[in-house]
Amino acid sequence: MALAPVVIALSASGEATAHRIARALGAEVHGRAGRVSDAEAWFDNALDAIRDLFLAGRPIIGVCASGILIRAIGPHLADKRSEPPVLSVSDDGSVVVPLLGGHRGANRLARETALALEGTAAVTTAGDVALGLALDEPPPGWHLATPDLSKEAMARLLSGARARLGGEAAAEAVWLADLPLADPDEPDPVEIDLTISPPREGVLTFHPQHHVLGVGCARDCAPGELEQLAREALNAAEIAPGALAAIGTLDLKADEPAVLQLARTLGVPLRVFPAEELENETPRLATPSDLVFQEVGCHGVSEGAALALAGPDGTLVRSKAKTANATCALAAAPTPISTLAGRARGRLSVVGIGPGQSAWRTPEASRLIAEADELVGYGLYIDLLGPLAAGKPRTDFPLGGEEDRCRHALERAGEGRNVALVCSGDAGIYAMGALVFELLDRDGETGVSAAARRAEVICSPGVSALQAAAARAGAPLGHDFCAISLSDLLTRREDILRRIRAAAEGDFVIAFYNPVSRRRRTLLAEARDMLLKHRPADTPVLLAQSLGRPEETLTYRRLDALDVDEVDMLTVVLVGASTTRLARMGEGPRMYTPRGYARKIDGDLAGTKETTE
Repeated sequence: MALAPVVIALSASGEATAHRIARALGAEVHGRAGRVSDAEAWFDNALDAIRDLFLAGRPIIGVCASGILIRAIGPHLADKRSEPPVLSVSDDGSVVVPLLGGHRGANRLARETALALEGTAAVTTAGDVALGLALDEPPPGWHLATPDLSKEAMARLLSGARARLGGEAAAEAVWLADLPLADPDEPDPVEIDLTISPPREGVLTFHPQHHVLGVGCARDCAPGELEQLAREALNAAEIAPGALAAIGTLDLKADEPAVLQLARTLGVPLRVFPAEELENETPRLATPSDLVFQEVGCHGVSEGAALALAGPDGTLVRSKAKTANATCALAAAPTPISTLAGRARGRLSVVGIGPGQSAWRTPEASRLIAEADELVGYGLYIDLLGPLAAGKPRTDFPLGGEEDRCRHALERAGEGRNVALVCSGDAGIYAMGALVFELLDRDGETGVSAAARRAEVICSPGVSALQAAAARAGAPLGHDFCAISLSDLLTRREDILRRIRAAAEGDFVIAFYNPVSRRRRTLLAEARDMLLKHRPADTPVLLAQSLGRPEETLTYRRLDALDVDEVDMLTVVLVGASTTRLARMGEGPRMYTPRGYARKIDGDLAGTKETTE
């Protein structure tokens, strides 16, 4: 999905300009706390805020010096084909400079911004300056079928060559109207085809996306069967996959593997429709079926979906073709399709944001949060996202409302929304990941709706509290370790004690999660006493509180001196194994657990085949 830009205001002198840009573009203003008086979100450190937005894929318009933006994003530059637009605007709005993403919308965004400010867009991309366009950024409704040829074509045009436009859609390509055109007998022009047909060898080709494909299939249809049927339809109509704007189907098929695989293989969006919307297309169907109506509530899935995507002025190009388990139909709109009907398949991103600080949040997690239509989670965790959560609808749930939280997120995704379920640490470690899948796996009223089961579920890893604590300490997890939650709300006390006993006997480094609560104060003490039977009294223990936050504290204790009153719910307790050491070094205490390299060097492990890394 295209992400809305964020306007960054760093000072009072540029605040008015930032709000003018935001009003013109429908964007949010993020302001520097203490220096800007009005904003949708606030930040304390400009470099961190800009970096986080950039890694999340958000277009950035900074009302500030270009150098600030460059310093923030410079260390994270990688692939220009995936980086979001970044613009710098002078405080008075007179100059707009696209710094990055010129061919990914930055030049267009710069011109729109300059127009709103009555300023100047300082576009420096050669093609935009000389020709007024970028061949590798066609407008919505058009697809560049031969991207590897665009650079050479643009270089030739900038060197004085002229273009020859061919193909049945040449008259529609008004966006190429300013290209210098070759005479009919001019030798060696830059050949550009505008066609729905497959590209010719060595010819720069753009496809107008008039066409859409409607599909249907039986449950668990073989992906190859549907793909073969679809390709036969495209080949018969001489339509390249790149000329398709989308694939459409009934919403009951939103999770059908064959349909999902076809969309991925052809590289086009999937759109789904409820039966009542497809039933509205019945008067235009070529092959309505009462049997299909009895089964799914509409008289045609593939033809109906194709026509719904093509719009009221669309027509069937090929009526329904079918195999034993699949159907497909082709339709076309009179003009290239830039806005898609129907809805996307819903998506739930189960996201771990790490212990708290944004630097420990993965770029993937930031991107999924930025792309989400709405956020669900414990309020504190959403608050930790800072500006990244600004402007997004959010549903906060209290501690103890975990099942309601996950069910709500799944049901919203089942309605076709893109939802991010925000967890601390790693969402799969003592967080909501397992509960999401448990709800999906349950039958009956205790589970979730059929629509929720059809949503896509993505799990994004996060830095867990035990990883963060270990990194702060040194390397206490250098050998075998385990994690044990001391919360007996969901686990029997007897089971917790059994696991502690096993970990003690196995000499594991142990990370204790949820070590205490207001009413639960004894399990940690019992764990300490149990461990003292199996490892030395001076075994090092780390108490890591509020990791990654300004109030973070690290406290080291001997195992026999571990005091429950020093621990709270925001503490991770790392107890070393019998071999774990606490060494005094230049940076202070360093806790580590040797892997066994010294014994290997001394020859104690001679003859073992397994290598250590």
